[in-house]
Amino acid sequence: MTKGNITYIVINAVAKLQFSHPKSNAFPSELLQQLIDTIQILDADNDVKIIVLESAGDKTFCAGASFDELLAITNLEDGTKFFSGFANLLNAMRTCSKLIIGRVQGKAVGGGVGIIAACDYTFATEQAFIKLSELSIGIGPFVIAPAIERKIGLSAFSELSLSTNWHTADWAFQKGLYTHVFHDILAMDITLNDFSNNLATFSKEALYAMKKVLWQNTAHWEKLLYERAAISGRLVLSEETKKALKKFKS
Repeated sequence: MTKGNITYIVINAVAKLQFSHPKSNAFPSELLQQLIDTIQILDADNDVKIIVLESAGDKTFCAGASFDELLAITNLEDGTKFFSGFANLLNAMRTCSKLIIGRVQGKAVGGGVGIIAACDYTFATEQAFIKLSELSIGIGPFVIAPAIERKIGLSAFSELSLSTNWHTADWAFQKGLYTHVFHDILAMDITLNDFSNNLATFSKEALYAMKKVLWQNTAHWEKLLYERAAISGRLVLSEETKKALKKFKS
């Protein structure tokens, strides 16, 4: 089975970090850990000031967690460990000293929406619809909730998570998840490249100070996100959730 891939290239202090997986850029645990490790490598790289986070392809940004791994969970320890993967990623993005710019070229589901919310500044296309379907399969978007609430507020998060329907890129822009929305990928990339290259000319110390300001009052996530992971880890064990996952996958 193809495990996906994490690649990056650094040009003029801008690191373009890309993840890919044949199943709509979903994240098995191993790939998720590779992304976390790479973010930490770039965080420690003195030649990097800005990270642009993107995915491969032109239709889907990220399909969230691996359904195959979700179906394979049989105990609370494994369930908590699985959902802690996204907790680890959000905390890695939160504590990274480099500003992270999101490039969202297509649809995002579940954990993919959480990743977008954890970016510091986000460019998207009109095709970048979002959806939180976790409640419909019995687990809930508990781990990623703090990141999404922080960006769009509790009311909009409630609408997104309880409706479990697709929401447009314009909706996400109006609520504050996306900073800019473009008609197509080419227009987005031109503006994104100009923006990131300009940002990379700024003082490293000033950029880091700005990062800390943007993420103030989130230190409690070091505990909170793992408490949330335990909730999802328990819920995924129910027969109702197992049936919903199989139906959702088919």
